Amino acid sequence: MAPVEIPIDGVLDLHTFNPKELPQILSDYLNACREKGIMSIRIVHGKGTGVQKARVRSVLSKNPMVVAFKDAPEQWGGWGATVVTIR
Repeated sequence: MAPVEIPIDGVLDLHTFNPKELPQILSDYLNACREKGIMSIRIVHGKGTGVQKARVRSVLSKNPMVVAFKDAPEQWGGWGATVVTIR
């Protein structure tokens, strides 16, 4: 399968990705954002049952460049997205 080109703009929508790829996608995206000087990132995981959100937050909690994360403000997706601050 050919690599997917993801725009590095501080917003990552996970709806089109295989959940197994999540750790690598998040790590690569956070690194790419940091290289571009983007230190606040919105990860869109969707509302659903909360399984994807829990996976995202588990991966984020283990990443040393992550300073903090929380639910996005309502206008940015509320509990269907997570805002991440990186160092």
